[in-house]
Amino acid sequence: MSFPEKTIFVCDGKKCSKYKDVRKFLKESIKKHGMDDTVGIVKIECTDHCKDAPVMCFQPSNQWFTEVSMWQADQLFKEIILS
Repeated sequence: MSFPEKTIFVCDGKKCSKYKDVRKFLKESIKKHGMDDTVGIVKIECTDHCKDAPVMCFQPSNQWFTEVSMWQADQLFKEIILS
């Protein structure tokens, strides 16, 4: 069994799940860059930070981000995943 080198955990709680476009963008970016085998996206239960939705975490660097816009998702992908 193999696991991805990097993983993006995306909150799928009641408020965060309203931002499916950000998660979809990240999935498309992974596919576009041919990183399906090295980067994974995992939906997680509510993080209890609903006022800061959407919430996500990039691993293995353990970097947490809140209120992630589409522009920020693009920047984070470039800085954390592509680097």
